[in-house]
Amino acid sequence: MQRELYPAMAEHAGRSTVAVIRRLIVPGALPALVHCASGKDRTGVTAAVLQTLLNASEAEITEGFLRSNTALGLTGASAVPQAGHGTRPVTRTHLLHAMIWIRGHYGSVPDYLLAHGAEEAELRALHTALT
Repeated sequence: MQRELYPAMAEHAGRSTVAVIRRLIVPGALPALVHCASGKDRTGVTAAVLQTLLNASEAEITEGFLRSNTALGLTGASAVPQAGHGTRPVTRTHLLHAMIWIRGHYGSVPDYLLAHGAEEAELRALHTALT
């Protein structure tokens, strides 16, 4: 079930999310494009983590996440995925389960990233670069 994949993505995405942060804080790295095969599942979890660090509200994060459905043609009764590889629509619950997993295992998003090798200075640098 797709909903069950999101906690697993959060579980396994810690180091790769830290790598994204390290790329984003390099001088001259912005603007940047962060994506995966469809740009909604792994990218959605990564974007949610980054937006959480920037103090975006859960509502703002979820709203952006759900825009993937429209962008990929995954809305309406006759939704035909534009990505071409059978991608499925996302729901609020998908992202919620990933974020619950992160907070349940690490307490907070910053602690999740620190446990996967990020340094406090890198998290501050990201906040500075993106705000």
